[in-house]
Amino acid sequence: AYEALSNVERGETAAKPYLPLVYIASPFSGDTERNLKKARGYCRFAVGKGCVPLAPHLHFPQFMDDGDKGQRELGIRFALILLGKCDELWAFGDRVSEGMTREIARAKKRGMPVRYFNDRCEAKDDGA
Repeated sequence: AYEALSNVERGETAAKPYLPLVYIASPFSGDTERNLKKARGYCRFAVGKGCVPLAPHLHFPQFMDDGDKGQRELGIRFALILLGKCDELWAFGDRVSEGMTREIARAKKRGMPVRYFNDRCEAKDDGA
């Protein structure tokens, strides 16, 4: 009964299960073309796991200049606002960038689950 009422509260029915919103964190700077391609793959992976991926680093560079310090900071601010709407943060790759460090710290501060994956979408046991 509790689960049914919870589903009603979230606007769900048996035909439409809840799809968690997952924040996708991965490196952007450096080889941006390669990193964007990988981020798209990480989003596909999340969809395959039944989640709705949110990857601000795929969206904001479409109209903001990451090379401009002010625009980069504004983009990170926007991303951290969106992070607050998510259920979990998934961090991908074999390195944690400066931007990812900020995102992960904010997620942890909010008590949000953080999951770590390598660049092949394999879960990391060490948590980083």
